[in-house]
Amino acid sequence: MSILQKYSDAFMNKDEAAMNEVLHDDYKFTMHASGNVLSKQDVIKWALSDDINRDKVRIVYENDEIGVEHSFVTFSDGNTQAVMAVFKFEDGKIISLETGATNMPK
Repeated sequence: MSILQKYSDAFMNKDEAAMNEVLHDDYKFTMHASGNVLSKQDVIKWALSDDINRDKVRIVYENDEIGVEHSFVTFSDGNTQAVMAVFKFEDGKIISLETGATNMPK
């Protein structure tokens, strides 16, 4: 199974152990829309919350070094974004994630 598929499954199933396994200890998530940078534990906490619903997740490209994914993300406040995500891998785990997001009309 691909790294991104493992990540997606862990996210969708709110599987904390699987999230810990697939994310590198030095993981950083950079959200370019806001400029925020989140750590591994920040992302796991957020993923386990009810704030995020990912839909139509599509792996665009993946090899041993990088992965690209597109999805639609709806937040608990009702806002939806089209999100393009670029993942970098190290030691078979996700070490970084950078996203660009476009707000979708309600």
